[in-house]
Amino acid sequence: MKAEDLVGLRLHDCRHFYASGLIASGCDVVTVQRAMGHATASTTLNTYSHLWPTAEDRTRSAASDMMRESLGVLADSGRTTAVL
Repeated sequence: MKAEDLVGLRLHDCRHFYASGLIASGCDVVTVQRAMGHATASTTLNTYSHLWPTAEDRTRSAASDMMRESLGVLADSGRTTAVL
């Protein structure tokens, strides 16, 4: 990476990158709040709430995981050759 690649990058951009990475890794709001130095969780939520998965996102993910696991068990038992 060259110095000119960083033109326009602000420290504030790095903070947003860090916070979004914590959220993507599954950190809860209080953990992100403390890491960012926000006085309240509502400050954190006002800024980053759109990055946390919704209930619908978690439901879809759980259903997908259950199906993948079930098909894997069936494949391991020799009853099917389903592959995801």
